[in-house]
Amino acid sequence: MEHGVYDVEASVEAEHWWFRGRRMLFAAELRGLRIRTNATFLDIGTGTGSNLRMLREEGYRNVTGIDSNPRAVNYCVANGFTSVVVGDATSPPFAEGQFDIVLATDTIEHIDNDRKALLEIHRVLVPGGCAMIVVPAFKSLWGLQDVVAHHKRRYRRADLSEKIQSTGLKVQKVYYFNYLLFAPIWLARLVTKMLGIKRASEAEFNSTALNQLLLWTFAFDVRTAPLIHPPFGVSILAIAQKNKQS
Repeated sequence: MEHGVYDVEASVEAEHWWFRGRRMLFAAELRGLRIRTNATFLDIGTGTGSNLRMLREEGYRNVTGIDSNPRAVNYCVANGFTSVVVGDATSPPFAEGQFDIVLATDTIEHIDNDRKALLEIHRVLVPGGCAMIVVPAFKSLWGLQDVVAHHKRRYRRADLSEKIQSTGLKVQKVYYFNYLLFAPIWLARLVTKMLGIKRASEAEFNSTALNQLLLWTFAFDVRTAPLIHPPFGVSILAIAQKNKQS
């Protein structure tokens, strides 16, 4: 990602509607998995620490983060997350079977060989361990954020499931979310492209009132998406498990 994306993310992630809503969703999914508090976590593509914040608030302490950009790691350390290292998702410096849970949220779309990154997730998981994988959906939503974040692709649910399962992981659930804002985001990105508007990150398009409105909308969205499995959404969430006999 461009440096400006990390700078904006670091300044807004604590209160921005998108980050807060995602943390609500991820925390709910982890509670559903009934993970013990001493479980070992790896957060791949940890960015400036949004997931680390969520895991700390949920009571998990045995957490490691990895990001390919030293700038992101420095932001994490400045925020008190010290177990964060610089590293590549396609060759992470961890042993086979080291982690109970791996998070890769808005990560593999940045990687040329996303299947290799998924194979590494499989490798570092303990037998029976689970991965939470989140990616952006639908090529038609390609916009400013994809460009500044250096995305390689956006996904469809079936394609993501197939790619995950080709690594030996078994998909337990997969669904679209951020479906209520799908049309507004599509339109906003279309207008942004037509007008040639440039920003360091889409997170800069915000205000206090707008942030609160979008948070209410997104909070309802992330509570309902796992129940109704909408046919579209801005993002996809998958939970996958490594074979217990591996």
